[in-house]
This record gives sequence, C-alpha cells and structure tokens, in this order.
Amino acid sequence: MNRPERITESDIAKLMLDMGAKARAAARILALAPRDAKDLALKESARCLRERSKDLLSANRRDLDAARERGTSGSFLDRLALDEARIHAIARGLEEIAELDDPVGTVLAEWQRPNGLRIERVRTPLGVIGIIYESRPNVTADAGGLCLKSGNAAILRGGSESFHSSRAIHACLVEGLRAAGLPSDAIQLVPTTDREAVGQMLTGLHGAIDVIVPRGGKSLVQRVQQEARVPVFAHLEGICHTYVDRGASLEMATAIVVNAKMRRTSVCGATECLLVDKGAPNTFLPTLVGALLDAGCEVRGDEAAVAVDGRVKAAAPDDYGREFLDKNIAVKTVDSVDGAIDHIARYGSQHTDCIVTGSPETAERFLKRVDSAIVLHNASTQFADGGEFGMGAEIGIATGRMHARGPVGVEQLTSFKYVVRGAGQVRPG
Repeated sequence: MNRPERITESDIAKLMLDMGAKARAAARILALAPRDAKDLALKESARCLRERSKDLLSANRRDLDAARERGTSGSFLDRLALDEARIHAIARGLEEIAELDDPVGTVLAEWQRPNGLRIERVRTPLGVIGIIYESRPNVTADAGGLCLKSGNAAILRGGSESFHSSRAIHACLVEGLRAAGLPSDAIQLVPTTDREAVGQMLTGLHGAIDVIVPRGGKSLVQRVQQEARVPVFAHLEGICHTYVDRGASLEMATAIVVNAKMRRTSVCGATECLLVDKGAPNTFLPTLVGALLDAGCEVRGDEAAVAVDGRVKAAAPDDYGREFLDKNIAVKTVDSVDGAIDHIARYGSQHTDCIVTGSPETAERFLKRVDSAIVLHNASTQFADGGEFGMGAEIGIATGRMHARGPVGVEQLTSFKYVVRGAGQVRPG
C-alpha cells in the first residue's frame, strides 16, 4: 500500500474538483443501471474481499501499528481493527445489500386527477454522496455498497488512522464495479489525508456533491454541520440509555444491561447510562451494578449506586450526558418511568434509548414520549444497527429529523420525483 499522498492546497482543490466531476458523470450512469449490474458489482466486491483477506489484514496491521505508536486507546483500536471474522462480516454485508430490493424506480404512490392526469411518486437516487468518516475501515464497504445499490455515486474520505485499510477495501469495490461493467468512478476514495480535502468536500465541489454524511466524533460532525454548504445527514453522539423499570424481570434486565454496555463498548449503540427505578425491588440496583463490575466495567454512580457496592466511583456531573465509548458507564436512580424520560430528554442525544419492563402500559409511555431515533422495549441498545434492522448495512444513525432518521440505508439514500402522464390536458386560465 502506498503512503498518503502529500500535495499542495492548490493541488487538493484541483484533485477534489476532478473527483466531483467524475462522480457526477458516474451518477448519471448509475441512476439508470439495472439491478443485475449493481448486484453483480456488490457480489464481486464481496468475493474480492474474501480472496484478499491476507492483504487486508496486512494493510490493517500498518494502521494498527501506527495507532499504537501514537498511544491510541483500546476502544479506538477496537474500532480500527480487522480480523478474518470482521472481513467476512464486511463481505457478507455487501451480499446482504445485493439481496435487498432495488429502491430506484419504486412507485411510492399513484393517483388520478379528475382531469385525467395520472400522477406517480417515484423513488430516485440522490445523486452524489460525500461520506466523511474516521477510524472504522468497514465504513468504506458499507457506504460504498449502499450508495451503489441506491444508484448514487460516492466520494469517500476516510480517516488517516484507517488509510491503508480503507485503500485495500476500496480496491475490492473498484474491482467489483469493473466486473459488472459499471464506472469505477462510481465509488472514489480521497487519496490524501490532508484535512483540506474535507474542506473542499464541504463546499459541494461546485455543485457535484448533493449531500454529506459525517460519521465520526463530535468535533468532526460539528465541523461538517457548521461549514457544509450542502445538506447533511447528521449523526452526532450515541449517548444511549437503558432504563430498568420496577416491572422488569431482573434476570432479563441484567442480561440486556451487560450486553448493551459490554458487547462492544466502542459502537455508537452502546449504552452509556443505566437508569434504575427507585421503586424497583431492593435487589435490582446491586445486582445490575454488580453484573457490570464483574464484567469489567467501571461504574460511576449516584449516591444510591455508590452505597450498594464499594467498587462504584462517585459520578461527576458531566458523566451524565457523556459518550464513553469504553468500559465505563454512568448509573443513576430515577423516580419511575417519568423520571427516566425527563433524564433522557435532558442528557440524551436522541440516538437510541431502551426500557426494560414487563408492563405494556409503562413500555408504551416510554416509547411514545422518548424522542429518539430508535427506542426499544426489552432489547439491547446494541441492536441500533442497519444490519440488524435488515437493511444490509448502514452509513450511520441519523439523529436529526429531516429526510432520514435512524439507520441510513438504501431507502434513506433516495429522494423521489413526480411522473405525470396526460393525454393533451392544458390548464384553464
């Protein structure tokens, strides 16, 4: 793998404008590409990933070694690392995207007016999508595959931390496109880690980019939201809560809480705060806290949590509303479901929140009143994932309210147009 290219600011501007022009030309072809061609490209890309797994692992080791030299945290290394199982999962994700229905051309609604005009609302690609992401190399495949399936061209700008891994994955996507007779410029990877490339993308590249999707830390997303001159699908922070109600099964709640926090602490769907009903039986709080501590999690709690186990650290005020992305969790007792709802409204990021209860009435109150992109009842917040939703993969979890919300999959990467068929009608004066 080559090292990141070092080029001047002027050269970066020219490079990015050229990429934008190529992407716009490819988007016109993709918008009309038949499903068979897109699916073949995805399957061939998956085959290539499996066949080149040793090359991918070698590239990933270069990224990991550099990250370790910088003293990178364990949770960050987990997001960056690839192994045979993860490569297989990336390849399978592309195959699952291929198995999805083609959204392009789907008739969303149709009706006929009294004057005989027949109107259809038809799903169409967005055009060119710019994706700016950080450490996760799998985003290269997920984003490229989803854009391809939805008929969009993609300009991918991965983080410097995953440069070599992303290059190796991108090469397989290009091979898949070529095998299917589709333009290789349909999925482009920015060949430099210079941040000026991000700035150029945020300008829209003279109208070439139709939407930007940032996927990364708070500072990246905030920069994109502040500077972008094109629409943004924003995914800010995953400050996810799990609330255990007095009506919960303690056995179920314990399994859900430990999984929601500890399955993978570095994902955006990991629970960062456990809320426990003050009205729950006395065994609930010590059992839940003890299970987390025994699983290797550092617990930072309120007075009630500190009192039940000497290993609990007193929570600082900013531990609530914090995205740890590590083996840490904040714990707080609340006054029933309404206390949980109020806490989430104050400290949450409208990403993913869960209630564990056996009461259907309490569950419905929570599900209706918590204004998050994903709300769950009796299930781990780690299910906040497009693949788990049956979308094949996702570009990210959108926490805004415009156009896309929740997992951003192939349908969310489309818009629509109105097709009107007449028989010579003219509008009367």
